[in-house]
Amino acid sequence: MLSNNFLALVITFAAALIWLRLNDFAAHRGWISSHLSRKIIHMGTGPIFVLCWLLFHETASARYLAALVPLTITAQFVMVGLGVIKDEAAVQAMSRTGDRREILRGPLFYGIVFVALTIIYWKDSPIGMVGLMLMCGGDGLADVFGRRWGKARLPWASGKSWVGSLGMLIGGWTFAAFVLWVYVAAGFFSGSFSGYLLPLAIIAIVGTLVESLPIKDVDNITVTLAAVILGPLLL
Repeated sequence: MLSNNFLALVITFAAALIWLRLNDFAAHRGWISSHLSRKIIHMGTGPIFVLCWLLFHETASARYLAALVPLTITAQFVMVGLGVIKDEAAVQAMSRTGDRREILRGPLFYGIVFVALTIIYWKDSPIGMVGLMLMCGGDGLADVFGRRWGKARLPWASGKSWVGSLGMLIGGWTFAAFVLWVYVAAGFFSGSFSGYLLPLAIIAIVGTLVESLPIKDVDNITVTLAAVILGPLLL
């Protein structure tokens, strides 16, 4: 934990931007597909950001300073999506088809959720962290698994697969468990880490069911909302 929150803010900004730009560069150079880059950004940005919260000294303004990171990056997304800022590397990294307007859906919702949960929950509760990790690890890995191995489709959602849902369950639970392990070890949450494993499994299962619904472009909201609703009952 740093005594200067503005230094913590700078480090968090730098970590997030380096991660984004590395993936933008890789997608722009054709080293990885734009789709894979989009999902790598989706999965990696969240844990990096949430772990950087540990750098912030506990003050009334800390959560708002930290929220400036996703807020600023999301504002940039909006500018790129609207065509105000020309950034072809970002478009290739964050869109499925190369259409900049796609950024105004999934990536925009992703950023809004991060800002909201940072301000509402911060380090005071594991609920926000679990919601964010379910969105990052679960929803991200679901798409990666589903596209690569998802031949058997869900009977209630032809665009989604059993393997994708397995990826959602594994990714959501693993990411959430890892972040909570770090925060429990750092002394932010009481009780033993093992006591969180079953509640996390239940939340991940429900999140998986929600993600499997045949609804497009709003998984970043619905999956996180499922965790936020269950959190007070289980965590």
